[in-house]
Amino acid sequence: MRSAETNELCWLSMADLGRMIATKEVSPVEVVRAHLDRISALDARLRAFITVCADSALQSARASEADLMAGKVAGPLHGVPWAPKDLYSTKGVRTTGGSKILGDSVPAADATVVARLGAAGAIVLGKLNMHEFAYGPEGLNAHYGDARNPWDARAHRITGGSSSGSGAAVAAGLAPGSLGSDTGGSIRIPASLCGITGLKPTYGRVSRAGVLPLAWSMDHVGPMTRTARDCALMLNAIAGYDPADPTTSVLPVPDYTAALRGDVKGLRVGLLCAHFTDVATAEVRAAVEAAAEQLERAGAILDEVNLAGVLHVAAASSAIVASEALAYHAGWMRARPQDYQPDVRERLRMGAFVSGAHYVRAQQLRALVRSEIDDALAKRDVLLAPATPIPAPVLGERETTLGDGTSDVRAALIRLTRPFNYSGHPAAAAPCGFTAGGLPIGLQIVGRPFDEATVLRVVDAYQRLTDWHTRRPSAA
Repeated sequence: MRSAETNELCWLSMADLGRMIATKEVSPVEVVRAHLDRISALDARLRAFITVCADSALQSARASEADLMAGKVAGPLHGVPWAPKDLYSTKGVRTTGGSKILGDSVPAADATVVARLGAAGAIVLGKLNMHEFAYGPEGLNAHYGDARNPWDARAHRITGGSSSGSGAAVAAGLAPGSLGSDTGGSIRIPASLCGITGLKPTYGRVSRAGVLPLAWSMDHVGPMTRTARDCALMLNAIAGYDPADPTTSVLPVPDYTAALRGDVKGLRVGLLCAHFTDVATAEVRAAVEAAAEQLERAGAILDEVNLAGVLHVAAASSAIVASEALAYHAGWMRARPQDYQPDVRERLRMGAFVSGAHYVRAQQLRALVRSEIDDALAKRDVLLAPATPIPAPVLGERETTLGDGTSDVRAALIRLTRPFNYSGHPAAAAPCGFTAGGLPIGLQIVGRPFDEATVLRVVDAYQRLTDWHTRRPSAA
Protein backbone atom coordinates (compact mmCIF):
# COMPACT_ATOMS: atom_id res chain seq x y z
CA MET A 1 0.00 0.00 0.00
CA ARG A 2 1.11 3.61 -0.58
CA SER A 3 2.24 5.53 2.50
CA ALA A 4 -0.84 7.78 2.45
CA GLU A 5 -3.12 4.75 2.33
CA THR A 6 -1.13 3.09 5.09
CA ASN A 7 -1.47 6.20 7.26
CA GLU A 8 -5.24 6.17 6.74
CA LEU A 9 -5.39 2.69 8.26
CA CYS A 10 -4.42 4.32 11.53
CA TRP A 11 -7.57 6.44 11.51
CA LEU A 12 -10.03 3.63 10.87
CA SER A 13 -12.19 2.39 13.71
CA MET A 14 -11.65 -1.00 15.27
CA ALA A 15 -14.99 -2.06 13.76
CA ASP A 16 -13.92 -1.02 10.25
CA LEU A 17 -10.49 -2.60 10.61
CA GLY A 18 -12.06 -5.86 11.76
CA ARG A 19 -14.48 -5.86 8.83
CA MET A 20 -11.74 -5.11 6.30
CA ILE A 21 -9.49 -7.81 7.73
CA ALA A 22 -12.34 -10.35 7.68
CA THR A 23 -13.09 -9.58 4.02
CA LYS A 24 -9.36 -9.61 3.18
CA GLU A 25 -9.36 -5.98 1.97
CA VAL A 26 -6.33 -5.51 4.19
CA SER A 27 -4.13 -7.91 6.12
CA PRO A 28 -3.47 -7.88 9.88
CA VAL A 29 0.23 -7.48 9.07
CA GLU A 30 -0.43 -4.31 7.06
CA VAL A 31 -2.59 -2.89 9.85
CA VAL A 32 -0.11 -3.65 12.61
CA ARG A 33 2.86 -2.40 10.59
CA ALA A 34 1.02 0.86 9.81
CA HIS A 35 0.48 1.50 13.51
CA LEU A 36 4.05 0.56 14.43
CA ASP A 37 5.35 2.96 11.75
CA ARG A 38 3.18 5.73 13.18
CA ILE A 39 4.38 5.01 16.70
CA SER A 40 7.96 5.19 15.44
CA ALA A 41 7.29 8.53 13.75
CA LEU A 42 5.36 10.29 16.53
CA ASP A 43 5.91 8.71 19.90
CA ALA A 44 9.29 10.24 20.67
CA ARG A 45 7.32 13.49 20.99
CA LEU A 46 4.01 12.23 22.38
CA ARG A 47 5.47 9.67 24.83
CA ALA A 48 2.30 7.60 24.78
CA PHE A 49 4.12 4.25 25.10
CA ILE A 50 6.37 2.92 27.83
CA THR A 51 7.07 -0.33 25.93
CA VAL A 52 6.52 -1.04 22.23
CA CYS A 53 6.12 -4.73 21.36
CA ALA A 54 6.98 -4.48 17.66
CA ASP A 55 8.34 -7.99 17.13
CA SER A 56 5.62 -9.83 19.03
CA ALA A 57 2.89 -7.69 17.46
CA LEU A 58 4.10 -8.54 13.96
CA GLN A 59 4.43 -12.20 14.91
CA SER A 60 0.85 -12.19 16.20
CA ALA A 61 -0.30 -10.41 13.04
CA ARG A 62 1.26 -13.11 10.84
CA ALA A 63 -0.40 -15.83 12.92
CA SER A 64 -3.70 -13.94 12.68
CA GLU A 65 -3.35 -13.74 8.92
CA ALA A 66 -2.60 -17.47 8.71
CA ASP A 67 -5.72 -18.24 10.75
CA LEU A 68 -7.76 -15.98 8.50
CA MET A 69 -6.54 -17.76 5.38
CA ALA A 70 -7.43 -21.08 7.02
CA GLY A 71 -10.96 -19.84 7.71
CA LYS A 72 -10.45 -19.40 11.44
CA VAL A 73 -11.81 -16.00 12.47
CA ALA A 74 -11.99 -15.29 16.20
CA GLY A 75 -14.56 -12.52 15.83
CA PRO A 76 -14.91 -8.83 14.89
CA LEU A 77 -11.61 -7.94 16.58
CA HIS A 78 -9.59 -10.59 14.72
CA GLY A 79 -6.26 -9.07 13.73
CA VAL A 80 -7.12 -5.64 15.15
CA PRO A 81 -4.36 -3.93 17.17
CA TRP A 82 -4.79 -2.31 20.56
CA ALA A 83 -2.65 -1.28 23.53
CA PRO A 84 -3.23 -1.59 27.29
CA LYS A 85 -2.30 0.92 29.94
CA ASP A 86 0.86 -0.30 31.65
CA LEU A 87 -0.87 -1.60 34.77
CA TYR A 88 -2.36 -4.62 32.99
CA SER A 89 -0.28 -7.77 33.43
CA THR A 90 1.05 -9.04 30.10
CA LYS A 91 2.76 -12.42 29.98
CA GLY A 92 6.46 -12.03 29.17
CA VAL A 93 6.20 -8.23 28.76
CA ARG A 94 7.15 -5.90 31.59
CA THR A 95 4.33 -4.25 33.50
CA THR A 96 5.69 -1.17 35.24
CA GLY A 97 2.63 0.62 36.55
CA GLY A 98 4.45 3.70 35.30
CA SER A 99 6.90 3.25 38.17
CA LYS A 100 10.59 2.78 38.85
CA ILE A 101 9.73 0.22 41.51
CA LEU A 102 8.25 -2.21 38.97
CA GLY A 103 10.53 -1.17 36.12
CA ASP A 104 11.79 -4.74 35.62
CA SER A 105 8.62 -6.63 36.60
CA VAL A 106 7.65 -9.24 33.98
CA PRO A 107 4.39 -11.10 34.73
CA ALA A 108 4.03 -14.82 34.14
CA ALA A 109 0.42 -14.49 33.01
CA ASP A 110 -1.93 -12.06 31.30
CA ALA A 111 -4.58 -10.10 33.15
CA THR A 112 -8.01 -11.63 32.54
CA VAL A 113 -9.08 -8.83 30.23
CA VAL A 114 -5.84 -9.02 28.22
CA ALA A 115 -6.38 -12.76 27.80
CA ARG A 116 -10.00 -12.22 26.75
CA LEU A 117 -9.05 -9.68 24.10
CA GLY A 118 -6.34 -12.06 22.91
CA ALA A 119 -8.93 -14.83 22.61
CA ALA A 120 -11.04 -12.39 20.56
CA GLY A 121 -8.13 -12.04 18.12
CA ALA A 122 -6.89 -8.57 19.12
CA ILE A 123 -3.14 -7.85 18.94
CA VAL A 124 -1.14 -5.94 21.58
CA LEU A 125 1.05 -3.16 20.15
CA GLY A 126 2.71 -2.26 23.44
CA LYS A 127 2.15 -0.86 26.92
CA LEU A 128 0.93 2.69 27.44
CA ASN A 129 2.19 5.50 29.66
CA MET A 130 0.33 6.53 32.80
CA HIS A 131 0.53 8.60 35.95
CA GLU A 132 2.72 6.56 38.30
CA PHE A 133 0.65 3.79 39.92
CA ALA A 134 -2.48 5.49 38.50
CA TYR A 135 -2.41 8.07 41.30
CA GLY A 136 -3.06 11.39 39.55
CA PRO A 137 -5.58 12.94 37.14
CA GLU A 138 -2.94 14.97 35.28
CA GLY A 139 -1.20 11.96 33.69
CA LEU A 140 2.34 12.96 34.67
CA ASN A 141 5.26 10.56 34.87
CA ALA A 142 8.72 11.47 36.17
CA HIS A 143 10.20 8.08 35.21
CA TYR A 144 9.10 7.63 31.59
CA GLY A 145 8.25 11.20 30.61
CA ASP A 146 4.95 13.03 30.52
CA ALA A 147 2.57 12.07 27.73
CA ARG A 148 1.69 15.08 25.58
CA ASN A 149 -1.74 16.05 24.36
CA PRO A 150 -1.72 15.83 20.54
CA TRP A 151 -4.30 18.62 20.24
CA ASP A 152 -1.72 21.31 20.90
CA ALA A 153 1.55 20.86 19.06
CA ARG A 154 3.01 24.12 20.38
CA ALA A 155 2.33 24.02 24.11
CA HIS A 156 2.85 21.07 26.42
CA ARG A 157 -0.73 20.43 27.44
CA ILE A 158 -1.54 17.49 29.66
CA THR A 159 -3.52 14.53 28.37
CA GLY A 160 -5.28 13.97 31.67
CA GLY A 161 -4.77 10.85 33.70
CA SER A 162 -4.09 8.54 34.98
CA SER A 163 -4.59 6.83 31.58
CA SER A 164 -2.47 9.48 29.85
CA GLY A 165 -0.81 7.28 27.24
CA SER A 166 -4.16 5.76 26.34
CA GLY A 167 -5.64 9.18 25.66
CA ALA A 168 -2.68 10.34 23.58
CA ALA A 169 -2.27 7.10 21.62
CA VAL A 170 -5.91 6.76 20.59
CA ALA A 171 -6.30 10.48 19.81
CA ALA A 172 -3.14 10.54 17.67
CA GLY A 173 -3.84 7.36 15.71
CA LEU A 174 -1.08 5.31 17.35
CA ALA A 175 -3.62 2.69 18.43
CA PRO A 176 -7.32 2.37 17.56
CA GLY A 177 -8.24 1.27 21.07
CA SER A 178 -6.93 0.86 24.58
CA LEU A 179 -7.88 -0.29 28.03
CA GLY A 180 -7.63 2.34 30.72
CA SER A 181 -8.48 2.19 34.40
CA ASP A 182 -10.69 4.59 36.32
CA THR A 183 -10.63 5.21 40.08
CA GLY A 184 -11.72 8.84 40.09
CA GLY A 185 -12.01 9.60 36.38
CA SER A 186 -8.87 8.14 34.84
CA ILE A 187 -10.65 6.91 31.71
CA ARG A 188 -13.08 9.80 31.29
CA ILE A 189 -10.64 12.65 32.07
CA PRO A 190 -8.13 11.77 29.29
CA ALA A 191 -11.01 10.88 26.97
CA SER A 192 -12.41 14.37 27.54
CA LEU A 193 -9.12 16.24 27.23
CA CYS A 194 -7.95 14.22 24.19
CA GLY A 195 -11.24 14.15 22.27
CA ILE A 196 -11.90 10.41 22.32
CA THR A 197 -14.56 8.06 23.71
CA GLY A 198 -14.04 6.25 27.01
CA LEU A 199 -16.30 4.06 29.13
CA LYS A 200 -16.11 3.31 32.85
CA PRO A 201 -18.42 0.31 33.26
CA THR A 202 -20.40 -0.50 36.38
CA TYR A 203 -18.28 -1.62 39.32
CA GLY A 204 -18.07 -5.41 38.97
CA ARG A 205 -18.92 -5.58 35.28
CA VAL A 206 -15.30 -6.20 34.17
CA SER A 207 -12.61 -8.26 35.89
CA ARG A 208 -9.66 -6.53 37.53
CA ALA A 209 -7.67 -9.72 38.04
CA GLY A 210 -4.08 -9.07 36.99
CA VAL A 211 -4.53 -5.28 37.10
CA LEU A 212 -2.39 -3.25 39.50
CA PRO A 213 -4.75 -1.64 42.02
CA LEU A 214 -5.00 1.91 43.23
CA ALA A 215 -8.07 1.61 45.47
CA TRP A 216 -9.84 -1.74 45.32
CA SER A 217 -13.34 -0.45 46.12
CA MET A 218 -13.27 2.29 43.45
CA ASP A 219 -11.12 0.88 40.62
CA HIS A 220 -12.82 0.17 37.30
CA VAL A 221 -11.53 -1.31 34.01
CA GLY A 222 -12.82 -0.04 30.68
CA PRO A 223 -12.20 0.71 26.99
CA MET A 224 -10.90 3.90 25.38
CA THR A 225 -11.51 4.25 21.64
CA ARG A 226 -12.63 6.81 19.10
CA THR A 227 -16.25 5.61 18.81
CA ALA A 228 -19.05 4.16 20.91
CA ARG A 229 -19.18 1.12 18.61
CA ASP A 230 -15.54 0.32 19.29
CA CYS A 231 -16.14 0.65 23.04
CA ALA A 232 -19.03 -1.80 22.64
CA LEU A 233 -16.84 -4.26 20.74
CA MET A 234 -14.16 -4.18 23.40
CA LEU A 235 -16.70 -4.43 26.22
CA ASN A 236 -18.27 -7.46 24.54
CA ALA A 237 -14.90 -9.17 24.75
CA ILE A 238 -13.93 -8.27 28.33
CA ALA A 239 -17.17 -8.09 30.35
CA GLY A 240 -18.45 -10.86 32.57
CA TYR A 241 -17.84 -12.90 35.68
CA ASP A 242 -14.30 -13.97 36.48
CA PRO A 243 -13.62 -16.41 39.35
CA ALA A 244 -10.22 -14.74 39.75
CA ASP A 245 -11.98 -11.49 40.74
CA PRO A 246 -14.63 -12.03 43.45
CA THR A 247 -16.04 -8.52 42.89
CA THR A 248 -17.23 -9.38 39.38
CA SER A 249 -20.95 -9.79 38.79
CA VAL A 250 -22.61 -13.01 37.66
CA LEU A 251 -25.21 -11.06 35.70
CA PRO A 252 -25.31 -12.09 32.02
CA VAL A 253 -23.46 -9.95 29.48
CA PRO A 254 -25.58 -8.57 26.63
CA ASP A 255 -24.38 -7.88 23.11
CA TYR A 256 -23.52 -4.21 23.51
CA THR A 257 -23.29 -3.61 19.77
CA ALA A 258 -26.93 -4.69 19.41
CA ALA A 259 -27.96 -1.68 21.48
CA LEU A 260 -26.49 0.79 18.98
CA ARG A 261 -29.70 1.46 17.10
CA GLY A 262 -28.92 5.05 16.20
CA ASP A 263 -31.91 6.66 17.90
CA VAL A 264 -32.77 8.14 21.27
CA LYS A 265 -36.48 8.71 20.67
CA GLY A 266 -38.36 8.47 23.94
CA LEU A 267 -35.24 8.12 26.10
CA ARG A 268 -35.41 10.21 29.26
CA VAL A 269 -32.28 12.33 29.66
CA GLY A 270 -31.47 14.41 32.72
CA LEU A 271 -28.98 17.27 32.50
CA LEU A 272 -27.03 17.55 35.75
CA CYS A 273 -26.91 21.26 36.56
CA ALA A 274 -25.90 22.27 40.10
CA HIS A 275 -22.33 21.15 40.93
CA PHE A 276 -21.87 19.84 37.37
CA THR A 277 -22.76 21.83 34.25
CA ASP A 278 -23.14 25.04 36.25
CA VAL A 279 -19.53 24.95 37.49
CA ALA A 280 -17.94 24.38 34.08
CA THR A 281 -16.22 27.11 32.10
CA ALA A 282 -18.46 29.02 29.71
CA GLU A 283 -17.29 27.16 26.61
CA VAL A 284 -17.66 23.74 28.22
CA ARG A 285 -21.08 24.58 29.59
CA ALA A 286 -22.31 25.84 26.22
CA ALA A 287 -21.06 22.71 24.42
CA VAL A 288 -22.69 20.33 26.91
CA GLU A 289 -25.99 22.21 26.86
CA ALA A 290 -25.91 22.18 23.04
CA ALA A 291 -25.34 18.40 23.09
CA ALA A 292 -28.31 17.94 25.41
CA GLU A 293 -30.48 20.07 23.12
CA GLN A 294 -29.35 18.07 20.09
CA LEU A 295 -30.41 14.84 21.77
CA GLU A 296 -33.74 16.49 22.60
CA ARG A 297 -34.25 17.44 18.96
CA ALA A 298 -33.52 13.81 18.08
CA GLY A 299 -36.42 12.68 20.24
CA ALA A 300 -35.04 12.40 23.78
CA ILE A 301 -37.09 13.79 26.66
CA LEU A 302 -34.86 16.30 28.46
CA ASP A 303 -35.11 17.76 31.93
CA GLU A 304 -32.76 19.19 34.57
CA VAL A 305 -31.48 17.31 37.62
CA ASN A 306 -29.64 18.37 40.76
CA LEU A 307 -27.75 16.03 43.09
CA ALA A 308 -27.11 17.37 46.59
CA GLY A 309 -25.03 14.46 47.87
CA VAL A 310 -22.11 15.11 45.55
CA LEU A 311 -21.01 17.96 47.82
CA HIS A 312 -19.64 15.34 50.22
CA VAL A 313 -18.00 13.08 47.63
CA ALA A 314 -14.62 14.81 47.38
CA ALA A 315 -13.70 14.40 51.05
CA ALA A 316 -15.19 10.92 51.36
CA SER A 317 -13.66 9.45 48.21
CA SER A 318 -10.28 11.00 49.04
CA ALA A 319 -10.32 9.23 52.39
CA ILE A 320 -11.13 5.90 50.75
CA VAL A 321 -8.55 6.17 47.98
CA ALA A 322 -5.78 7.44 50.25
CA SER A 323 -6.21 4.69 52.82
CA GLU A 324 -6.68 1.85 50.31
CA ALA A 325 -3.73 3.04 48.21
CA LEU A 326 -1.43 3.23 51.23
CA ALA A 327 -2.51 -0.26 52.31
CA TYR A 328 -1.26 -1.61 48.98
CA HIS A 329 1.93 0.46 48.94
CA ALA A 330 2.87 0.26 52.63
CA GLY A 331 5.82 -2.09 52.13
CA TRP A 332 7.39 -0.09 49.31
CA MET A 333 6.74 3.16 51.15
CA ARG A 334 8.78 1.85 54.06
CA ALA A 335 11.57 0.34 51.95
CA ARG A 336 11.74 2.55 48.84
CA PRO A 337 9.98 5.90 49.37
CA GLN A 338 12.63 7.72 47.32
CA ASP A 339 11.68 5.69 44.23
CA TYR A 340 8.21 7.27 43.97
CA GLN A 341 7.77 10.52 42.05
CA PRO A 342 7.18 13.31 44.60
CA ASP A 343 3.46 13.97 44.02
CA VAL A 344 2.56 10.28 44.31
CA ARG A 345 4.71 9.81 47.38
CA GLU A 346 2.97 12.73 49.11
CA ARG A 347 -0.51 11.44 48.22
CA LEU A 348 0.38 8.03 49.60
CA ARG A 349 1.64 9.60 52.82
CA MET A 350 -1.73 11.29 53.27
CA GLY A 351 -3.29 7.86 53.67
CA ALA A 352 -1.66 7.57 57.09
CA PHE A 353 -3.82 10.45 58.33
CA VAL A 354 -7.13 8.74 57.53
CA SER A 355 -8.52 7.16 60.67
CA GLY A 356 -10.54 3.98 60.72
CA ALA A 357 -13.61 6.00 61.71
CA HIS A 358 -13.16 8.36 58.76
CA TYR A 359 -12.80 5.43 56.38
CA VAL A 360 -15.94 3.72 57.68
CA ARG A 361 -17.99 6.92 57.52
CA ALA A 362 -16.80 7.52 53.96
CA GLN A 363 -17.93 4.03 52.99
CA GLN A 364 -21.28 4.51 54.72
CA LEU A 365 -21.92 7.75 52.85
CA ARG A 366 -21.54 5.84 49.57
CA ALA A 367 -24.90 4.17 50.09
CA LEU A 368 -26.60 7.56 50.44
CA VAL A 369 -24.96 9.01 47.32
CA ARG A 370 -25.66 5.83 45.34
CA SER A 371 -29.30 5.96 46.42
CA GLU A 372 -29.65 9.59 45.33
CA ILE A 373 -28.23 8.80 41.88
CA ASP A 374 -30.44 5.70 41.63
CA ASP A 375 -33.48 7.84 42.47
CA ALA A 376 -32.57 10.29 39.70
CA LEU A 377 -32.16 7.40 37.25
CA ALA A 378 -35.44 5.80 38.31
CA LYS A 379 -37.14 8.60 36.37
CA ARG A 380 -34.54 8.86 33.59
CA ASP A 381 -32.49 6.54 31.39
CA VAL A 382 -29.25 8.53 31.52
CA LEU A 383 -27.79 11.64 33.10
CA LEU A 384 -25.62 14.17 31.24
CA ALA A 385 -22.85 16.42 32.51
CA PRO A 386 -19.45 17.69 31.41
CA ALA A 387 -16.73 15.08 31.79
CA THR A 388 -14.28 17.77 32.86
CA PRO A 389 -15.22 21.36 33.65
CA ILE A 390 -12.14 22.65 31.81
CA PRO A 391 -10.26 21.79 28.61
CA ALA A 392 -6.69 20.50 28.72
CA PRO A 393 -4.49 22.81 30.82
CA VAL A 394 -0.84 23.54 30.12
CA LEU A 395 1.65 21.46 32.11
CA GLY A 396 2.41 23.22 35.37
CA GLU A 397 -0.81 25.25 35.43
CA ARG A 398 -1.92 25.24 39.08
CA GLU A 399 -5.15 27.23 39.21
CA THR A 400 -8.16 27.63 36.99
CA THR A 401 -11.41 29.58 37.13
CA LEU A 402 -14.68 27.65 37.17
CA GLY A 403 -18.26 28.82 37.21
CA ASP A 404 -18.22 28.93 41.00
CA GLY A 405 -14.79 30.48 41.49
CA THR A 406 -11.09 29.69 41.54
CA SER A 407 -10.06 26.04 41.78
CA ASP A 408 -6.93 23.97 41.96
CA VAL A 409 -6.45 22.33 38.54
CA ARG A 410 -6.15 18.83 39.95
CA ALA A 411 -9.38 19.21 41.93
CA ALA A 412 -11.13 20.61 38.86
CA LEU A 413 -10.09 17.70 36.64
CA ILE A 414 -11.51 15.07 38.99
CA ARG A 415 -14.50 16.99 40.28
CA LEU A 416 -17.22 15.79 37.87
CA THR A 417 -16.09 12.21 37.28
CA ARG A 418 -15.30 11.07 40.84
CA PRO A 419 -18.94 10.89 42.05
CA PHE A 420 -19.61 7.95 39.73
CA ASN A 421 -16.58 5.97 40.87
CA TYR A 422 -17.84 6.52 44.37
CA SER A 423 -21.33 5.31 43.40
CA GLY A 424 -20.18 2.62 40.94
CA HIS A 425 -22.54 3.69 38.15
CA PRO A 426 -21.46 3.26 34.49
CA ALA A 427 -20.31 6.48 32.86
CA ALA A 428 -18.84 7.37 29.47
CA ALA A 429 -17.09 10.42 28.07
CA ALA A 430 -17.25 11.48 24.44
CA PRO A 431 -16.31 14.65 22.52
CA CYS A 432 -19.09 17.23 22.16
CA GLY A 433 -17.24 20.24 20.81
CA PHE A 434 -14.07 22.31 20.81
CA THR A 435 -12.96 25.52 22.44
CA ALA A 436 -12.12 28.60 20.38
CA GLY A 437 -8.49 27.52 20.78
CA GLY A 438 -9.17 24.10 19.26
CA LEU A 439 -9.18 21.96 22.41
CA PRO A 440 -11.69 19.11 22.85
CA ILE A 441 -14.66 19.33 25.20
CA GLY A 442 -16.04 16.14 26.73
CA LEU A 443 -19.64 15.12 27.47
CA GLN A 444 -20.26 12.65 30.31
CA ILE A 445 -23.16 10.16 30.09
CA VAL A 446 -24.14 8.25 33.25
CA GLY A 447 -26.42 5.22 33.33
CA ARG A 448 -28.11 2.76 35.65
CA PRO A 449 -26.04 -0.04 37.15
CA PHE A 450 -25.18 -2.67 34.52
CA ASP A 451 -26.92 -0.67 31.80
CA GLU A 452 -23.82 0.17 29.78
CA ALA A 453 -25.91 -0.69 26.72
CA THR A 454 -28.07 2.43 27.09
CA VAL A 455 -25.06 4.63 27.86
CA LEU A 456 -23.39 3.43 24.65
CA ARG A 457 -26.66 3.77 22.73
CA VAL A 458 -26.81 7.46 23.63
CA VAL A 459 -23.16 8.06 22.75
CA ASP A 460 -23.55 6.22 19.44
CA ALA A 461 -26.70 8.15 18.52
CA TYR A 462 -24.96 11.43 19.34
CA GLN A 463 -21.94 10.44 17.25
CA ARG A 464 -24.22 9.72 14.29
CA LEU A 465 -25.57 13.26 14.63
CA THR A 466 -22.19 14.99 14.97
CA ASP A 467 -18.63 14.72 13.68
CA TRP A 468 -16.68 15.78 16.77
CA HIS A 469 -15.29 12.26 17.23
CA THR A 470 -13.94 12.15 13.65
CA ARG A 471 -11.70 15.21 13.95
CA ARG A 472 -7.94 14.77 14.05
CA PRO A 473 -5.49 16.65 16.25
CA SER A 474 -2.94 19.09 14.89
CA ALA A 475 0.03 17.10 16.18
CA ALA A 476 -1.11 13.96 14.35
